[in-house]
Amino acid sequence: MTENEISYLIRGAIFKVYNNLGPGLFESVYESALFYELEKLELKIQKQVEVIIPYEEITLDPAFRIDILVEDKVIIELKSVDDLAAIHYKQLATYLRLTNKKLGLLVNFNTTNILNDIKRIANKF
Repeated sequence: MTENEISYLIRGAIFKVYNNLGPGLFESVYESALFYELEKLELKIQKQVEVIIPYEEITLDPAFRIDILVEDKVIIELKSVDDLAAIHYKQLATYLRLTNKKLGLLVNFNTTNILNDIKRIANKF
């Protein structure tokens, strides 16, 4: 399955979660609901995936956690904020670069129109 095919399925699951729960909840609530919806699609998914980062001749302690990783290909970074900020885009771009993944989805559930708050970020190898 390609990243685009996976992204299509993820977007459908995001819409379902948003339509059922609406805006204004904590990220952890959306993460649990989205994880459940992706499980129903029988996708290989992991949540809160620790990423260990090599730095020069050492390995750093797990510096961050990926909210959801789908099919070991697509990173989903969830937010529940008033507005997505530039740092949110940079955060996901860095996650993609450090994990050598091609595609990430930045999702802000605290919105009146979820369609406008699902952002595709591609890794610029």
